[in-house]
Amino acid sequence: MTNLAANLSEAVQRDADRIALRVDETEVPYSALDAASARVAGLLVERGLQPGDRVGVMLPNVPYFAIVYYGVLRAGGTVVPMNVLLKERETAFYLSDPQAKVVFAWHDFAAAAQHGATESGAECIVVAPDFEELLAGTQPVTEVADRSDDDTAVVLYTSGTTGSPKGAELTHGNLRRNVEVVVDMLALSSSDVILGALPLFHSFGQTCGLSAAIASGACLTLIPRFDPGKALEIIERDEVTVFEGVPTMFAAMLQGAQDRDATSLRLCVSGGAAMPVEVMRAFEDAFGCKILEGYGLSETSPVSSFNHPDRERKPGSIGTPVAGVEMKVVDEHDNEVPAGEVGEIVIRGHNVMKGYLNRPEATAEAMGGGWFHTGDMAKVDEDGYFFIVDRKKDMIIRGGYNVYPREIEEVLYEHPAVREAAVIGVPHPELGEEVAAAVALKPGADASEDELREHVKAQVAAYKYPRHVWLVDELPKGPTGKILKRDIQVPADVSTATAQ
Repeated sequence: MTNLAANLSEAVQRDADRIALRVDETEVPYSALDAASARVAGLLVERGLQPGDRVGVMLPNVPYFAIVYYGVLRAGGTVVPMNVLLKERETAFYLSDPQAKVVFAWHDFAAAAQHGATESGAECIVVAPDFEELLAGTQPVTEVADRSDDDTAVVLYTSGTTGSPKGAELTHGNLRRNVEVVVDMLALSSSDVILGALPLFHSFGQTCGLSAAIASGACLTLIPRFDPGKALEIIERDEVTVFEGVPTMFAAMLQGAQDRDATSLRLCVSGGAAMPVEVMRAFEDAFGCKILEGYGLSETSPVSSFNHPDRERKPGSIGTPVAGVEMKVVDEHDNEVPAGEVGEIVIRGHNVMKGYLNRPEATAEAMGGGWFHTGDMAKVDEDGYFFIVDRKKDMIIRGGYNVYPREIEEVLYEHPAVREAAVIGVPHPELGEEVAAAVALKPGADASEDELREHVKAQVAAYKYPRHVWLVDELPKGPTGKILKRDIQVPADVSTATAQ
């Protein structure tokens, strides 16, 4: 059975009474998850869903996400995961672009979903306390629809930093194989408890959290909205064995490390953004648990490379390609560059999407030569380990010299007062761009902008250090906790100075 939903059926056959999902005091056994998803499938079939029809899922990290997700797949539909914080205009796009037939929306965010459904012609089903009654009156579909490896299972919309978001079509084959790789690499089993702090509508949380937990028969304990104190409380309470997060989550959890027992952790996984080496070291010292860093994108299901547990780990590296995946670093002409030189990461393998939904030109551009072009700049060492340098579009060109923000951010993180840092380029009339840094300090820490500038200046080439540094209380972040450089507010005095 190729359908990704078969993983749930198989888990039920192994141990129906095992707890699949938990939110605070609510526990959902595998048998209950399977039964509820069968009723969601029945609900969709009653409403005329045909194999391949797309269904929006606008739900937070609650058990209903998994129930609806597997219900759509069981019925042969295609899931379109949506951020619960989308506004009316955005929901209309996320439903009209894939021509979704139905959207399941959490009651607290239903207004925007209902507007989008009206605009797009989709039906909106509100998931509220009476949703149980709706399901109870539905005839369950116990069979899992037969789907092929090449059939689309999920359409994941990219962040859309330029232009409208694009829907990456991930097939049942893409996702099933990527989940198998994750389960194998992390040695997941039914005895594991995985902390579901990552949003399930995001590829990292969906594949490495939800799908990997279901495939291995593990328990996924969910946090509807990430809070470092709550995360530490759940790790202690539920004896969490695997924590998966983005770097800002690890940094935030450092503050309460001494107050909680986290000795149950056997493995931590970081992805979504580059992990500052200093944050990695501080977390491992505080928790006594190794962090393994990986790399992937929505278009690659998402896992492409990893610091494998059975091999040498290199801090700062995204590791080596996972089983069945090839990666290389190329120049602007798609020629592979020598070890140690910077180029763009390209990927091919079982994990690469079928293409962008209804975007043949964008698909052709991204898949030049049969390799997916990531837009991430990296270098490979003599052992085949990849090191991300920066996003291609984040690179700063100052007076003809390339400056990679991540290198400067690593130096800033080494300053004892720095909690978070983001380096960006700001316009300059003569140099083209100037290097600038927004920095958030640790609670109670003290450091001046001049001190931070001098700290970096002493350790990098003269053209690289940030001429402009400003302090902020918090850096803007996306739903996964990833720092959003495009939303950083540049102070007026910096804008004025660079314009002169």
